[in-house]
Amino acid sequence: MTLRLMGVEFVPVYRARASVVAPSSASPPAGAPAEAVIEPKAVPGAAAATSWGAEGVAGSASSPGGRDRNAAQALLDRVREWYEQDSPHTNFKTDHTKIVFGVGDPCARLMFIGEAPGADEDRIGIPFVGRAGQMLDKWIAAMGLQRSEVYIGNVLKTRPPNNATPTIDEARLCAPYLYEQIAVVRPEVIVTLGLPATRLLLGTDQSMGQLRGRWSEFVYRARPGEPRIAGIDEFRVPVMPTYHPAFLLRSYTPENRGKVWADLQKAMERLGLRCNRSRQSA
Repeated sequence: MTLRLMGVEFVPVYRARASVVAPSSASPPAGAPAEAVIEPKAVPGAAAATSWGAEGVAGSASSPGGRDRNAAQALLDRVREWYEQDSPHTNFKTDHTKIVFGVGDPCARLMFIGEAPGADEDRIGIPFVGRAGQMLDKWIAAMGLQRSEVYIGNVLKTRPPNNATPTIDEARLCAPYLYEQIAVVRPEVIVTLGLPATRLLLGTDQSMGQLRGRWSEFVYRARPGEPRIAGIDEFRVPVMPTYHPAFLLRSYTPENRGKVWADLQKAMERLGLRCNRSRQSA
């Protein structure tokens, strides 16, 4: 499948940067049709995702910023061990068979954070492999990236009963492990998918309509009494909130698709993903 089949009339070109940077002074990417990223057709399903293994590490041992992917993955494994030892999900109702920890590049420049695993994710043990995950794959491809180049996680690591939205208390119980994941990956940009992830990272009770489309910041600080697995005291990362893919599956309108694409374009600009205007052939 080519990007043109999704309605994309350009190819985003990746320009590596070594560290977190301010927004580019270059002109922002020109708007693309809303259909560019939101058409949920002909996307590889869960079977493709399983080929990455539990953590989905891909590419060379060193990241573009010079970090050791193997070392970063080992730290993520320790965060998972910490989570499994504490098992915060035993303090609330779950309907799970597997812990769904995270997937992708342990040194990714871009991190997506959603709410909680669903039935497909619980069955396979990898986040975002169901219908919502297929849509997220489209978004990632339209940004000019591959799924293995980003890192994907959730607020909760276990499936809630009936795919219920995580409560505030559930999110807070699982927050330290997500925060440590973020600190290990050290992304340059986080895109939060839906309100639970957005409100947890930003400490706000505002609506998605108030939050999406504008930059905020997540501040990681090592907490007394908790393992300092990432080995850093403080870390700040820009956050771009947007709608969860499952929301678009329920409300698949040109307006909502356009809003998501606008949010993703802001993340692209921040990461230096520029638009090559050449038309693609099918």
